[in-house]
Amino acid sequence: MLLLDTNTVPPADRVEAFHHALTHASVPNRIVHEEPETGLQARMHLWRIGALDLFTSHNTGFRLTRTARHVRQESRPIVAVALQSRGLGRAEIDGEQGIVGPDDVYLFNEMTPREFGWAGKGAAQAILIDFDRLGLPMEILRNSTFRLRASPLHDVVLQHVRALWRDPERLAADPGAPALANATIELVRALVVSASQEAGALAREIMDDTLLTRMLAYARRHLGDRDLDAGLIAREHAISVRHLYEVFQRAGLSLEQWIISERLEGARNTLASPQLGHPTVAAVARRWGFANPGHFTRRFRAAYGLTPSEWRSLNG
Repeated sequence: MLLLDTNTVPPADRVEAFHHALTHASVPNRIVHEEPETGLQARMHLWRIGALDLFTSHNTGFRLTRTARHVRQESRPIVAVALQSRGLGRAEIDGEQGIVGPDDVYLFNEMTPREFGWAGKGAAQAILIDFDRLGLPMEILRNSTFRLRASPLHDVVLQHVRALWRDPERLAADPGAPALANATIELVRALVVSASQEAGALAREIMDDTLLTRMLAYARRHLGDRDLDAGLIAREHAISVRHLYEVFQRAGLSLEQWIISERLEGARNTLASPQLGHPTVAAVARRWGFANPGHFTRRFRAAYGLTPSEWRSLNG
């Protein structure tokens, strides 16, 4: 959903329109723009995916200040998990300063006063999560804000969050959106606890609770790897193969069938995407981890009732 496009707003009204759109999507702030009179440009979107709000803003330089008064007046406690998709963001929270770029996941606990902004043209994407859904003590949130990159889970969560922004409108309409939202919250919770210096015994509990989600996220990123199997996934997560199968069994999943289904779905989408240049069926099979094109074709027909070539003819 488009919240704001300043190209459609008279210059004299853009500051007020920017403030209104940002407050509607997130929380109140004091806002100072670099060029409020003539140079303010912004384009904002908001999507709802399950229990999550996905917000994005491309705008010219500004500074947000969230004061103690704003915090006291806030009726919706949220945590923002964000990516800086363009430019460098500069933040200050509890006297601690940090700079974030395109390869950083960063976190704003909106129950804490803070400052944030950038110079020139920039863009940021934020996932807004209700504080209660994370189920974490305030101290752990405070202590992890500028330490997320130190966690071994940082890049796992970074890739997952980036994937949400490839087609958020499609994800919002998908029947699996609530489950996707829950999985995202679990991953964020694990990252925060992993990065916090105060987590203690809670870290092990949460890492155990999110093990299945983390293994599935890893497998999705490596579906094109022909060596992807239970042994590889178990080694990457420092568990035994037996433990892996126990986790999947408790969730009512077969790892091997899940991998095949995900690969077939990825291949089906590739075959129906003309913008990818119409690779051969054999090339699509290899891209999605099938060593034998004939085996891929048999699996595809069993799953969808058509051969890969027939599916492409109907949807390409």
